[in-house]
Amino acid sequence: MADVNRGNRPLSPHLSIYRPQLTSTTSILTRITGNALLVGALLIVVWFLSAAISPGCFAAVNGLVTSWFGDLVMVGSLWAIWYHTLAGLRHLYWDTGRGLEIETAQKLGWGVIIGSVVLTALTVIVL
Repeated sequence: MADVNRGNRPLSPHLSIYRPQLTSTTSILTRITGNALLVGALLIVVWFLSAAISPGCFAAVNGLVTSWFGDLVMVGSLWAIWYHTLAGLRHLYWDTGRGLEIETAQKLGWGVIIGSVVLTALTVIVL
């Protein structure tokens, strides 16, 4: 029998009551960082290609890569590499059937976030 109140009920999960979880946010961020790494990779490829084309072309692209924008893209790519790596390790751990409890998953999510920031800072300081 058709539900006569169907049009009066909110959709599930309703946006006004749904609260994103850390695990879903980190999962989405893993996908975003994986795609964002293409920007840094393309910048490096263009940099290498410009070196093969001509000294003038290399000077122009090298100016972009060594500018504040290039530094921002490279540091962002470095963070994305660390984040994506740690999130991948977390997923490998989950694939063994361990760490799926809510408390453990929360700790692993914060570990990926904090670990990626710390490892990025250490890499920038060392290099």
